[in-house]
Amino acid sequence: MTKTGWFAGAAILAAALFCIAIRSNARAGAESSAATIERGRYLVQQVGLCGDCHTPRNEKGEPVPEQALQGASTIFKPLQPVPNWAEYTPALAGFPGFSDDQALTFLTTGKDASGQLAAPPMPQYRFSRDDATAVLAYLKSLAPTKK
Repeated sequence: MTKTGWFAGAAILAAALFCIAIRSNARAGAESSAATIERGRYLVQQVGLCGDCHTPRNEKGEPVPEQALQGASTIFKPLQPVPNWAEYTPALAGFPGFSDDQALTFLTTGKDASGQLAAPPMPQYRFSRDDATAVLAYLKSLAPTKK
């Protein structure tokens, strides 16, 4: 084999190995992303129980699945006046109105972009950065309903 042929063969082999490595990394990234979204789904649905307040209910008081996390009227009221009580819960699907940084700050500190705590009855969550990232990934994976 000539020196030029050897270099050409080595270059082709290197390019093939590079393509395989990129594919493996992309596959790992997709699996990681799917795992992150699944972790966020678990946190939203099973830990935070976000749908209890942020999902509209039908006339029987049952959540309307096709409107999950689309925002709803607050279904309970305090016995005594509570300053800044939220009468309506905003849509969470797609996490509208927040940049990613603002959303992560909100989920890790309970404070919105202006530095204000969420209005009651919204708890001031203190998710870890990893859990907040997972929650945001899940909520952004949901398409907001067009009204």
